[in-house]
Amino acid sequence: MARTMQGTVVSNASDKTIIVKTEQRKSHPLYSKQYTVTKRFTVHDADNKAKAGDIVVIAEGRRRSKHKSWELQQVLESAKEGQA
Repeated sequence: MARTMQGTVVSNASDKTIIVKTEQRKSHPLYSKQYTVTKRFTVHDADNKAKAGDIVVIAEGRRRSKHKSWELQQVLESAKEGQA
């Protein structure tokens, strides 16, 4: 079963490719301070469905290029006007 993640679309400038930002809260092992880790994933979007600002679910898939090995599963929430 493929890993899945939820994130926000940052860019959809390329054809069939989107950039998705995911955020994860972590706790420091010694000091117990909470901090946020942000990662950006290059995701394959075959139908160009996702727009900037959308909240999407992505899943690990086959490698399509050097950096693109994630695929768009579904768009959970569309971006509001003026948000992106």
